[in-house]
Amino acid sequence: MYDPRLSKLAHLLVNYSLGVKKGDQLAVIGSVNAQPLMLEVYKEALVIGALPDLLPSFSETSELYFKYASDEQLQAPPSPIEMASRTSYDALLTIQAPSNVKSLSQVGPAKITLSRRAGTELSKIFWQRMSSGEMRWCGTLYPTQGLAQEAGMGYYEYADFVFKAGLLDADNPEAEWLKIHDQQERVSAEMDQRKSFRIVSEDTDLRFQAAGRHWVNCDGKLNFPDGEVFTGPIEDTVEGHIRFSFPGIYGGKEIEDIRLTFERGKVVKAEAAKGQELLHALLDTDAGSRYVGEIAVGTNPGITKFSKNMLFDEKIGGTVHLALGRSIPMSFGKNESAIHWDMLCDMRQGGEIFADGELIYKAGKFLFA
Repeated sequence: MYDPRLSKLAHLLVNYSLGVKKGDQLAVIGSVNAQPLMLEVYKEALVIGALPDLLPSFSETSELYFKYASDEQLQAPPSPIEMASRTSYDALLTIQAPSNVKSLSQVGPAKITLSRRAGTELSKIFWQRMSSGEMRWCGTLYPTQGLAQEAGMGYYEYADFVFKAGLLDADNPEAEWLKIHDQQERVSAEMDQRKSFRIVSEDTDLRFQAAGRHWVNCDGKLNFPDGEVFTGPIEDTVEGHIRFSFPGIYGGKEIEDIRLTFERGKVVKAEAAKGQELLHALLDTDAGSRYVGEIAVGTNPGITKFSKNMLFDEKIGGTVHLALGRSIPMSFGKNESAIHWDMLCDMRQGGEIFADGELIYKAGKFLFA
């Protein structure tokens, strides 16, 4: 059944998120499950006068790849098509639409690590092009039965959840996102003036420095939906401990009740009630995987439920998240790694953030916004 909100979403993605102009070359990558959205985006781009290419894939290929590929194949450089999509286009849209989010749940962490490492250099080029403005990228999601089941919802309930998170029920969604931009810009500007930060919550007391780093305003341009401000902490300044309120999700696997201890920026102790072997494998991916690449505050009030998809979960208003591994260059972070793995901490029950010794955030709300 066609959902009229798809045309609104396609319009926003092409015009607002990616800012596609006449003559731009646009690549759209997504599972064939996302065909309705991919075609709407294709049409929208053509109307503008852009040059869109659709690059559909099958959800099952990842499972087959990790089942049958040798270590040599897992370590092979990215394919020419993958290289071109990150290095040759003016804009790139990637669409999550898995039919089965558990398809890689039986794949050992060593195989995934080999594959991730093979893409490190391409990832570096991609983020350099993004940071310089040479390319625009947005990641989004198309609702599927698999995603709905993982979130504990029926398909139509989940579709409503997805579209409402993107403010697509509003008469003018773009105007609503521009309001969010303005609100978060004030937060970003205030945070950029501060140097030292402390996050305090249940079983959590984490400190870091961010002088000279930038708090990025995530307003629907990099992800859709969106709603967060993030920075890359100075790599060797993260100190203390943190307990994550929600399971860490990686490759369809859940790691429960994660607790990390940091000294001089590095994870020196890591515990989990479930999935500890995977946790330690991820931490040992490379030299940068025990360091923090991103610390962020979720701000989207329309996302209130944990859905086991970090595109949505990290935006939950009243949460903070921390990513181990690669920094996002636009935050001026410098950590390099094959992974960028987000984990989520709920702050709504009295959690606090201090900046330069001043309380600036309490129980899920900024006090100066």
